[in-house]
Formats: sequence, C-alpha cells, structure tokens
Amino acid sequence: MARPSAKNTPSPEKETGKSAGAQLAPAPTRNGPTQEQIARRAYEIFLARGGTHGNAEQDWFQAERELRLGRQ
Repeated sequence: MARPSAKNTPSPEKETGKSAGAQLAPAPTRNGPTQEQIARRAYEIFLARGGTHGNAEQDWFQAERELRLGRQ
C-alpha cells in the first residue's frame, strides 16, 4: 500500500489562509493575584507603615502572601 504524499494533501494554511497555530487558544487560567493587585496591596501596606521607605520587597511579599491566602 502506498503512503499518501504530503504534496497531495492540502495544508490547513492553504485551505483557510491561516496557519493552524493562528486559531484562538483558550486563555490561561490564573491561580493567583495579578501583579496590579499585589502592587496595590503593597502600597496599602506601605501607607499603613507610615510611608517609610526601605521595605519595598517585604511589603510586596506580604501583599502577595495575603492575597494568595485570601486575607487583607
């Protein structure tokens, strides 16, 4: 039995004018808070501490932790 050749089989690109990868893929699901939400909460933490600088990373990690756990 002969194998069909790729030359005889039309590609999806030729049929639709689009590549197979151009179809819309489902949006990825997010399990955690967005960076915007974390930044907003970190700023709230910063203000609650009196607005003193020098703890940006700690504020960010605390905000991320709180939002992941559903606390504020």
